[in-house]
Amino acid sequence: MACAAEKRRFKEETMPGESFRFIHASDFHLETPLGDLDHLPPQLRTAMATAPRDAAAAVFEAALAENIDFLVLSGDLMHPVAAGPHGMSLLLDGFERLHAANTAVYWAAGIADDPKQWPEAVPLPPNVTLFPRDRAVAIPHQRAGRTVCSVIGRSSEGRSTLHVAGFQTETTDEFTVGVGHGIADASALSGARMDYWALGGPHNHTEIEGGATAGAIAPGSPQGRNGDESGPHGYVVVDVDAEHTARVRRVETDRFRYLNVAIDSDEIRSAGSLRNLLGQKIGTLTNEHGGRHLLIAWEVTLDNAEVLPSVGDPTELLRNLRRDHGTTNPAAWTTRLTVRPPHNYPKSWQDEDTILGDFLRASKKFAGARVRGAATEEATTTPSSGDRLDLMPFTEEHSDLSSTASSLLGDVPADQREAILADATLLGVELLRGGKPSWGRKS
Repeated sequence: MACAAEKRRFKEETMPGESFRFIHASDFHLETPLGDLDHLPPQLRTAMATAPRDAAAAVFEAALAENIDFLVLSGDLMHPVAAGPHGMSLLLDGFERLHAANTAVYWAAGIADDPKQWPEAVPLPPNVTLFPRDRAVAIPHQRAGRTVCSVIGRSSEGRSTLHVAGFQTETTDEFTVGVGHGIADASALSGARMDYWALGGPHNHTEIEGGATAGAIAPGSPQGRNGDESGPHGYVVVDVDAEHTARVRRVETDRFRYLNVAIDSDEIRSAGSLRNLLGQKIGTLTNEHGGRHLLIAWEVTLDNAEVLPSVGDPTELLRNLRRDHGTTNPAAWTTRLTVRPPHNYPKSWQDEDTILGDFLRASKKFAGARVRGAATEEATTTPSSGDRLDLMPFTEEHSDLSSTASSLLGDVPADQREAILADATLLGVELLRGGKPSWGRKS
């Protein structure tokens, strides 16, 4: 390892190279629309439908405007059949425009864009190198007849992880860019001695520290598709100077940005009400995220039951949020409003010699039985004590209840019992304290 380091240091001191720039992008997934939406706002439908293609097109526009030497694509651009003619046309048009600009494209396919699925009747322009699946290929990238770097790529064989050993090639003195679809740990990546690893697979921007001297990066999708792909999305620009020092810059291309925002009782108390708090946060988020459309999932944790009067009806609140903030430009559309009921209620309520007190004590007993039952696998699903909450007898009292509803109530999945009990407790507290039966976990 020391010898390799000395060789590189000698090379950099005696053989200065040339500076160059490239763009690295991946995971366009042109076949996949935006998700996590229970309702499509009419004024945003067209923009939502074209958002993935718009973000991918922004990559090609940047490749033409940034004066780059080449474009690196690390897989899952699109499934040729599922993406349809629109997806195929966008990709080919981008390749053709780069060909006219004498800009090379190095493409290591992933799983969705498996080279075997590419139609033989649709040839790629000569500037596009689609790396094979069965071996790594090293290509010296030249400018004005002089090699400025070496690009080593291999398409995926269907793995979600990168088979680093499959990238073994002859060593070179040039700056090396490894291109592959999948993720590996830092030690495996660093062992291949690439200067920069251009990875694909993760839909969120991912950096593997220690994987390569200039960076081991999966830039993520140019456009997020659901709540699991929250935050900024785009591509990276890599500038390499004559001494092989690299600078990596992220560029955002997403038209819609998913955000997951957590709220606690203290914040609600400070704002006076949940509605006031959400309005304030929407204003802040709109400014922070560059004027793009936001798709926001709120998760409200009521760790203090005393703020219940400040929360209101989640169903009505969701409706108002969508009306007041989802029709603006840019829009801040609430995709989900989840209210997590309190785990504990004031002791004074539980000690009351009232129906409310009896109800809270019963709820606590059943919750305690479930916690005790979690000590054994069998008890987790079917607590054996008399504290087991059995709803089946209650369903039998209502002859007009459908058999489906009876089955669902009588056989609640084990992983949902705690949440359902918490919701039921909150609903009971609201009713017994004079509130409205308007509570639900999700609206």
